[in-house]
Amino acid sequence: MIFRSVALALAALFSSTTAHAEGFLRAEGTKIVDDSGQPVILRGMGLGGWMLQEGYMLQLGEIGQQHRIRAKLVELVGEKRTAEFYRAWLDNHTTEADIDQMAKWGFNSVRLPIHFDQLTLPADKEPKPRQDTWLEEGFQRIDRLLEWCRKHRIYLILDLHAAPGGQGNDLAISDRDPTRPSLWESAENQRKTVALWKKLAARYKDEPSIGAYDMINEPNWSFATPGKGNGCDETASKGVWELQQRITKAIREVDSKHMVIIEGNCWGNNYKGLPPAWDANLAISFHKYWNRNDPASVSAIEELRDRYNRPVWLGESGENSNVWFRDSIALVEGDGIGWAFWPLKKIGFNQPLEIDPGPGWAKIVAWATGKGPKPGADEAFAAMMQLAENSRFDRNIPKPDVIDAMMRQPHDSAPRPFAVRRLDAAPLTVRAVDYDLGTAGVAYSDTADANYHVATGGERTLWNNGATYRNDGVDIAREVDGTPYVRDFVTGEWMRYTLDAARAGNWSIAIRARSEKGGRIAVGDSEVAVPTSDGWQELRVPAIALPAGANAVTLRAVDCGDCEVAGLTLTPG
Repeated sequence: MIFRSVALALAALFSSTTAHAEGFLRAEGTKIVDDSGQPVILRGMGLGGWMLQEGYMLQLGEIGQQHRIRAKLVELVGEKRTAEFYRAWLDNHTTEADIDQMAKWGFNSVRLPIHFDQLTLPADKEPKPRQDTWLEEGFQRIDRLLEWCRKHRIYLILDLHAAPGGQGNDLAISDRDPTRPSLWESAENQRKTVALWKKLAARYKDEPSIGAYDMINEPNWSFATPGKGNGCDETASKGVWELQQRITKAIREVDSKHMVIIEGNCWGNNYKGLPPAWDANLAISFHKYWNRNDPASVSAIEELRDRYNRPVWLGESGENSNVWFRDSIALVEGDGIGWAFWPLKKIGFNQPLEIDPGPGWAKIVAWATGKGPKPGADEAFAAMMQLAENSRFDRNIPKPDVIDAMMRQPHDSAPRPFAVRRLDAAPLTVRAVDYDLGTAGVAYSDTADANYHVATGGERTLWNNGATYRNDGVDIAREVDGTPYVRDFVTGEWMRYTLDAARAGNWSIAIRARSEKGGRIAVGDSEVAVPTSDGWQELRVPAIALPAGANAVTLRAVDCGDCEVAGLTLTPG
């Protein structure tokens, strides 16, 4: 598989330049430093979807919360089989192989989104009121993750992603049931949250590989209008700050070493009403999605950092294109700010690892979202277990273009070959989708290359409108057999291909293309017409001369409204 070989080959490049921090992380003024006092820029991924599923990661966006997803699965296969699926999911989704590969790619941290129900019972299911039942299996799962992180020299940041009751009106991110009291409406949910953090801190107080405690992920609650807003207009958010102060106090009763991370209202971005710093070893998180990557987009959080004299960390970002990844990471790292992108893996194309759900899962999705018949119980269970198995690292599809955009491109703007291609005596066929690694304007050019809908106020837009294979602006679709090809190749767009010629000489070129409207495409300066057709055609262009060594060959849409390209074949002579 070309994706896996390319992605793994990139590991050597990134790991050779990665500096490992040593010992406990701590806040020192506006910087995060290690035990030796050296500044640390955290480069990490969030393990979204593992201990807490969100519907969109499983193509079930209309359902949203995990408890609703689980209820649908129970309706299909029963409680016992559903529990078997979730056990297999937890066992397969994240293993040492994932952490090992992250370290090789150059990541030095991982953010673990925790669902509280992995560690304790909901308040209304406790056998005795105001007493906590601790679920040792969940703690042991964190212990194993910590062991892998320690072995591969990666910091583990604990993130309470789903607090008891749920911390906001964005229901899916905390698996909140709006028919029950939220975190902010229940004193008992808050007490349990504090107790959970004290339990975690007591367990990990002497573990230097625990990077920090991210106390409450993305509070999004309007206290003036409970159940209706996300806290973006709040001017005080008193409840958010008071609870995090209580958590910090409980942590400090058992753990004086670990850094705590606070998050503001409005998905971690509204810091109005923030009290004076209540802890010396405290960092501030902010989250960044779908906005511009310019100084103005981070000016408010940087002003808060300097005024508050505490470091800031981009605790969550992602779900965009490679251009957006590269630009946002370059922006924050340029100001000494670390980051954790989201997520490491899901069903989808725009993260480091893709989960192929298998053919049966689509039937479950269609039924669950009201678009298809109900599958039989045995068929559905087989599809569920296939999904769980395919979530394992050795079944995932690595995305070398995403890794390159995150780890190399913020520091190196040069294009790199997507794959090694040797021009010699035999004909060489290059797939159109295998253009060079690199950013827009360097490896390719397309009319759209990122989603900025938060900044523009428009609709969410896809950059690769086929949403498959690669995460650049180039639009890619698949044939019925799964073969990828470039679609919507329109006037002015181009892709660059690095070819290594064994000798100088002339090369004839055939382009496999099609267009219902007709058009013109070119390789270098050699143009060819694309006749009107609904089938693939072999189009010959005049031979081009290439010197020995590395050559850049560019495929351009000269005059196209709907051209599609499968590949090009170069033949000597």
